[in-house]
Amino acid sequence: MKKAETRARTAARVVRARRSSRDWPRLYGRGLVVTDALVILLTLAIFRAAVVPPEPIVLTWPDPDDSWGWFPLVIVGALWLAFLTMAESRERHIVGNGSTEYRRVVNGSVMMLAVLIAVAFFFRLEVQRALFLIAIPVGIGLLVLSRWGMRQWLRRQQSADKYVYRTVVMAEPENAAHVIESIRRTHGTGFDVVGVVTSGRPSESIRGVPVIGGFGNVIEAFDIADADTLIIAGSDEIDPRAMRRIGWEIADRDANMVVAPALTDVAGPRIHATPAAGLPFIHIEYPQLEGGKRFFKRTFDMIGSALLIALASPIMLITAMAIKADSSGPVFYRQVRIGRGGREFGMIKFRSMSQDADDQLASLLDLQGKSDQPLSKVVDDPRITPVGRFIRKHSIDELPQLFNVLLGHMSLVGPRPQRDHEVALYDDDAHRRLLVKPGMSGLWQVSGRSSLDWEDALRLDLYYVENWSFVQDLHILLRTVKAVVAPGATAH
Repeated sequence: MKKAETRARTAARVVRARRSSRDWPRLYGRGLVVTDALVILLTLAIFRAAVVPPEPIVLTWPDPDDSWGWFPLVIVGALWLAFLTMAESRERHIVGNGSTEYRRVVNGSVMMLAVLIAVAFFFRLEVQRALFLIAIPVGIGLLVLSRWGMRQWLRRQQSADKYVYRTVVMAEPENAAHVIESIRRTHGTGFDVVGVVTSGRPSESIRGVPVIGGFGNVIEAFDIADADTLIIAGSDEIDPRAMRRIGWEIADRDANMVVAPALTDVAGPRIHATPAAGLPFIHIEYPQLEGGKRFFKRTFDMIGSALLIALASPIMLITAMAIKADSSGPVFYRQVRIGRGGREFGMIKFRSMSQDADDQLASLLDLQGKSDQPLSKVVDDPRITPVGRFIRKHSIDELPQLFNVLLGHMSLVGPRPQRDHEVALYDDDAHRRLLVKPGMSGLWQVSGRSSLDWEDALRLDLYYVENWSFVQDLHILLRTVKAVVAPGATAH
């Protein structure tokens, strides 16, 4: 009897542990509440101690003798947390991946700021302008930074197979292979594919993932795999009634059901679900590449490049002297690249190769069998000088491109700028890269740099073009800083 009770208690602990590990998005969201509260508290406390003088009060009624002291800051902090919740910045399906989380943090904070200004105006409250001009903007930046820090912690946990969704993919073999490849090549999705359910069971595995069942026994296979997420990539053999029953079974297990549409590489802000006639219609917006967004991006490029030129000028001066002392030839290297709309421009870089590097390129590419590939990178390039190897590894050679950005030839973030012979090899899909200006940095640089093949680089560039947003640009720039400081093995 005692043994049976012991086994029952042990089984109950295992179930609780599994449920706790499966519920990691909710637990992670609770952790974000704590970090958000700490950041807001720290921001307002420093503001009160360092910015607000002893005599004037942060907020007063029209009667200056009727002051409230610390109480207004407590209200501001509570409102800030509430608006972050209302903006769904901790929603379980967006935390830890993509730029939507950061966008919602900014949107919720801006909404709170707008409400504060409106309340102060209508009730004639005297609020120190520094609260609006300093404390809240700084707090927004710190909130985004803390979310980024939490995401880095989450990535480390996921690399140790913690805080992941144990996932089963239900699809035809070809669709299942596409989903598995997409998940594997994207860092930080949180999905750990442990099994495939498909029709006919053509083989024991698909892309190294075991086939654990067919469409007729998907729930049994799901339970055997001890999974918590089912990804359905579509099949003609699965009718709506069967899909609904599968959904009920997954809901009864408190698990996740994800439907992967055939349309790929579309970011969340372009997708809108509209229920009609009992069907969840999905609307896809066209990418916004013109108008006010383009003007805003150009303004950001001008201001950002000017500031970065001022900050990087000592590094550029030292680099120029090192290049001159290391090898003969000019300090700068100008190469014709193809910009927005197919227009040519002269891209400026610090010279990192020998003076006759261009004359050797064709023979080196032909020797390595890459003369017919758009992404023409020479492996173990013998033309690179000792100083050039260092400045290329840390992307210092690209600093003069800030002048290209300032002049409007390039952007801080965009597709990789390519040469005319590479563009000549484009197919119809690849020409969409030319809808926006090429960038100093981009998804290609922060996702593998020189290790990427042409297909992966094109996929990342097209994703950027189709889903551009200002928050995504900021996210890429932050990842660029990390890639430059710790370039890793893919930079050369």
